[in-house]
Amino acid sequence: MFQLLKETPIGRRGVLTTPNGAIQSPFFMPVGTAGAMKGITHEDLVTLGAEILLCNTYHLHLQPGEKIVEEAGGLHSFVGWNKPILTDSGGFQVFSLRNISKITDEGVNFRSHLNGDPLFLGPEEAMRIQHALGADIIMCFDHCPPSTAPRSEIEKAVDRTIRWAAECKKHHKQLSSASSESSASSDSSPFLFGIIQGGLERDLREKCAEELIAMGFDGYAIGGLAVGETEDEMYDILDCVCPLLPKDKPRYLMGVGRLEQLKTAVAKGIDMFDCVSPMREARHGTLYLSDGSKIRIDSNPYTTDHSVIDANSPSPLSRTHLKSYLSHLLRAHERLGETIACMQNLGITLECMRNLQNEIEKFAG
Repeated sequence: MFQLLKETPIGRRGVLTTPNGAIQSPFFMPVGTAGAMKGITHEDLVTLGAEILLCNTYHLHLQPGEKIVEEAGGLHSFVGWNKPILTDSGGFQVFSLRNISKITDEGVNFRSHLNGDPLFLGPEEAMRIQHALGADIIMCFDHCPPSTAPRSEIEKAVDRTIRWAAECKKHHKQLSSASSESSASSDSSPFLFGIIQGGLERDLREKCAEELIAMGFDGYAIGGLAVGETEDEMYDILDCVCPLLPKDKPRYLMGVGRLEQLKTAVAKGIDMFDCVSPMREARHGTLYLSDGSKIRIDSNPYTTDHSVIDANSPSPLSRTHLKSYLSHLLRAHERLGETIACMQNLGITLECMRNLQNEIEKFAG
């Protein structure tokens, strides 16, 4: 499972071992929503140094459906990725939908964004779907309230999150037992992470963390951040929650991935991250460079800049193509432009995590 190798004032260094491989921490997870990243192949991900892929339960449940994925041999076989995979519970997407019809203590009634079909998702369904998908790490179903929600609503969300976590653990145990009885492998059961909610209310965060820790999970995620609060507010919640968490379990900050945020959160004790912003920024013309700077590659100065994009980039495309060419591709809305830009930003983000690992190693001596 998780082995904590070093703990220093600038971060923790560890290794998370799954049936499909080990991941050096701290690490960043590329987001392959429906089992793939837009314009980036799995071979590209390996070239850039990715060790794990995040897939989205909500989208895979709607299309193609977990039954088809299971028939194909599970997510790894279906998408052709032989390294670890984490699936989220689908909760964040469901609670982000405008067409939620009803939230109860049992789960959420909503309509598919694809065809309007009525659907229901709760703790039991989230566990069943994720077990069928076959990821290495799965997440509890949680209630993620809006960042602007009043305290009374956040209190209800925390109570639901705690109740649902207990149900998820119960169903996870049942599904794992059934799977081990029908499988020759005894270590095929996925790791289950609990998700700590509570908005910006420190006492509610503490309550949620303490309840989930008492239940005992394989890892702990901090959810409901990076949704509109200031960075100082986010870091204040990390300062509140991280000291409460078991040292021998991985800590996952959901939805955070800007480079400076990664560095600060690692120093506060976080081990795992995911975020779509590096890719979104790339598609809109903002490039991260290996010297730590950012540029707007689609702005006028770069239309005639015939130097390579980034001579020291982890991405081979950026070491060979010109800034002027990428600027042209993005202005012309060519798919190749998005691929080059996305590989650049993802490569820099993954390299940032490797650099942090090395810095922690050096600090620890």
